[in-house]
Amino acid sequence: MDDDFLPRKQIEVRQAARALWRADLVNAYGHCSVRLDAGTFLVCKAAPMGLISPGEGGTVCPVEGPLPEGVLGEVRVHQQIYKRRLDVGAVCRVIPPHAMTMSALGRPPKARHGFGAFFYPAPAFWDDPTLMRSDAVAAAVADKLGNANGIILRGNGAVVVGANMKQAVTLAWFLEDMCRVELGVLAAGEADRAPLLTEAEAKHRADWAGQVAERMWSQLTFGDPETEAKAGSGRLGFL
Repeated sequence: MDDDFLPRKQIEVRQAARALWRADLVNAYGHCSVRLDAGTFLVCKAAPMGLISPGEGGTVCPVEGPLPEGVLGEVRVHQQIYKRRLDVGAVCRVIPPHAMTMSALGRPPKARHGFGAFFYPAPAFWDDPTLMRSDAVAAAVADKLGNANGIILRGNGAVVVGANMKQAVTLAWFLEDMCRVELGVLAAGEADRAPLLTEAEAKHRADWAGQVAERMWSQLTFGDPETEAKAGSGRLGFL
């Protein structure tokens, strides 16, 4: 691990936190993290994500063992997911408005359009509004997630995972759009008639080629102070 690795990851986590807030995917609550290695991950500062300032460090946490002091209790679900899923490089705990409505309805959205293909046939669903502040609940949510890209939590938002932070943030946006489409179909009274993606269609469509994650990341981080500073100087002066 080179000397710049952790500072780069700190920037990435801060950018992701602010991007999720600007996209209305979190409010005063929510958190995101990125895996550092097999045994550790970096979670954003325990604060409203849109208020995390350039230079404010997150906390390095163990995949197994007690969370460091000051880390939010629900970060346990990050631990449990990283422990089970070596393919996961980033986790976003989000509270998007359309996903929250779907969670309150007690039904996950179905894969009906391109963005929904990444969650075919539907995101996992956790039918319990209990906060994930105990190891037991966090482990149960991680088990329910299984190999899916996301899980809707009844009355409690969602958790989304990706191979890296750009994918995780993109998938958080995709999940919210999937919920928006599902609510529209339900409002139109066409839920039983509107077509669903087939497995083959979803497999073909859920493709990261064409800089899918990179383009969404560019849009959601546009205007971010650390993105702008990095673009202007090539290196952030406060590191």
